[in-house]
Amino acid sequence: MSWDEVLGRVSFTNCDPIFHGLEDKWKILPAPPSWLTGHVLRRDCLTAPIPTADYAEHSDELDLIPGLGIVSAGNVGSVLLFGSRPLESMRDIALPSDSSTSKVLLRWVLNGRGMNCKFIELGPDIDAMLSNCDGALLIGDRALAAARDYPGLVRLDLGYEWTAQTGLPMVFGVFAARKDSPENSLRKAHSDMLEQYKLFLSDADWKLRVVKSSAKKLGFPESRVSQYFDNEVRNYLDADAIMGLEVFLTDVCGMKETPTWFQP
Repeated sequence: MSWDEVLGRVSFTNCDPIFHGLEDKWKILPAPPSWLTGHVLRRDCLTAPIPTADYAEHSDELDLIPGLGIVSAGNVGSVLLFGSRPLESMRDIALPSDSSTSKVLLRWVLNGRGMNCKFIELGPDIDAMLSNCDGALLIGDRALAAARDYPGLVRLDLGYEWTAQTGLPMVFGVFAARKDSPENSLRKAHSDMLEQYKLFLSDADWKLRVVKSSAKKLGFPESRVSQYFDNEVRNYLDADAIMGLEVFLTDVCGMKETPTWFQP
């Protein structure tokens, strides 16, 4: 199968509203967020939601896809710092090996509080992380599960912290493609993904199917998954989200160039 017939996706629930139902039209390549950047650059897939921080690093090779992202405006619910002690007294924090944006954002948050913690990269397992460090950063489904299992250890929701400090949404992931991607294939991918997300938002029966599937995969009540999709993570990149994206790219990632966008 040719690379331009493959869509990469984050192997977390946060993208289910876009990708649930696309399996009949596209080959889907699931991977951790930080792996997807390499998959796009190596032409393993046409486009994928990559960490926003990775786009800043590779913006000379990539274009952004309009309208789609991994976005929060307040609590995100799935990018969380856990700890065995209060945030202010943490000496060291374990960072997960499957993330990019959350690491950069956490450093920004802690610098803003005048904290100078030691960071250690470990596999994303809360028990192992907290046996080695005072704090543990987790993302995606692992963060959702750990918050359910260890609610008393949640110290910081990074989506909430970003919006509280900037007044803007936080864009954790952006859909990106190589600048030399075939335009017709990319146009079709953009249309199919956007239509699938619009279906999720507009068709209550379809939304329930997605929620049921995601809840079964996570082992969560459907009510918790509905809350996650309704109030925490969303996949639409609107004007406010683009403002938040641009602030993050310039102020946190140090990107000097203006982001470039694919024009469908």
